[in-house]
Amino acid sequence: MNLSKYANEFSYNIKLAYPVILGMLGHTLIGIVDNIMVGNLGATELAAVSLGNSFIFLAMSLGIGFSTAITPIVAQADAEKDDKKIRSAFHHGLLLCTVLGVCLFILIVLAKPIMNLMHQPKEVVDLAAPYIDWVAFSLIPVIIYQGYKQFADGLSQTKYSMYAIFMANVVHIFFNYVLIYGIWIFPKLGILGAALGTVISRIMMVVFMHFLLRHNERMKHYFKNFSFKEIRKSMLKKITYLGFPSALQMLFEVALFTAAIWLTGSISKNSQAANQIALTLATFTFMFAMGFNVTAMIRVSNQKGKNDFKNLIIVARSIFILALFLEIIFALLFVVFHTILPHYFLNMNDSAQVLDNAEVIAIASKLLLVAAVFQISDGIQVVVLGALRGLQDVKIPMYIAFVAYWIVGFPISFYLGKYTELKAVGVWIGLLAGLTIAALFLYIRFHKLTKKLVLNNQ
Repeated sequence: MNLSKYANEFSYNIKLAYPVILGMLGHTLIGIVDNIMVGNLGATELAAVSLGNSFIFLAMSLGIGFSTAITPIVAQADAEKDDKKIRSAFHHGLLLCTVLGVCLFILIVLAKPIMNLMHQPKEVVDLAAPYIDWVAFSLIPVIIYQGYKQFADGLSQTKYSMYAIFMANVVHIFFNYVLIYGIWIFPKLGILGAALGTVISRIMMVVFMHFLLRHNERMKHYFKNFSFKEIRKSMLKKITYLGFPSALQMLFEVALFTAAIWLTGSISKNSQAANQIALTLATFTFMFAMGFNVTAMIRVSNQKGKNDFKNLIIVARSIFILALFLEIIFALLFVVFHTILPHYFLNMNDSAQVLDNAEVIAIASKLLLVAAVFQISDGIQVVVLGALRGLQDVKIPMYIAFVAYWIVGFPISFYLGKYTELKAVGVWIGLLAGLTIAALFLYIRFHKLTKKLVLNNQ
């Protein structure tokens, strides 16, 4: 392999990726702040937030997955210099995201009774129910924000979502702190305070994003003279055609991790708390791969718009190599610090929680060793998936995701978690198996598809 031709692309890849990575980390920080602040209240509260967020993440995966349809359309139109198509994709995408956000909010509120059928600890369910009501409402601004973000990403303007999320995080940390613990004039609301902090920050995230894009010299003209008369069935169908399989693909993946939360919850509340700690840390490192996922989607779409498929392959592979290198570094860090990191998520000074804390740390440490390996597979599958979305190839990846996660991954997680001594570690071995199968077959799909495109354009 001639690495120099790929290395030439690294600087531009990083330039596009780093704002997305920082923005994604900002998104994740909202969850980490919730977990750390709530973890100080106790293991039961931490498990309740974990259970509540499992419902929210399922819905959010549908919304975020659907919204990714906007980026390749905008990025390809940008390469083709088709301003009308860019405007159309933005307006139609934002409308669909708004409708979807409202639908997901209603769906999650109606789905709450499922918790009583999931064999979760009663004290965890009782705390999770009111938490879900408020955080479910935050799905509306989150999905609307995604409409703005995917539009800006498509124009290679990746830094604006980073700015919006950072500003939202300042709002989130303030309201979380004062509402969870009852500081100053604010009531002490516990995990309900965490929910309200999340809602307020996510509303502000949309406000910040709208303001930033509306006043950007390049993008402000796309905000003028919006009318429902401009809405066309053809563009609604195009976004839905790309968005629906992407939403299902993301749902299949997130649902597997959600099933891991439920499975560990049915083992014990300490297993569920340990799972939440390991998952939070793995999600943090996964955001770096997600930055390269967006980069792959933008750059592959641009090359597709130019009909330059040979360069498309070079660009895509350069992103794959960068992501792989980064995930290997994180894997090594997880191995070195696997016994230290879990301490930061628990109140180690509470004598009443000494036994629970010791068990949570012991389990979480083992999970981080599995996570060290699986994030390499996870990083590969997500960047290849970004490249395939850039090619607007979404149906086959959806089927690959279903088979990898639900025909391979979940049965292994269920069997090893419920019927062997591995318990929570067994659940994570199933996650590793599913992600590895997904990475392998998505790459095979990309290789075959691009090879065919090059041959057809010779």
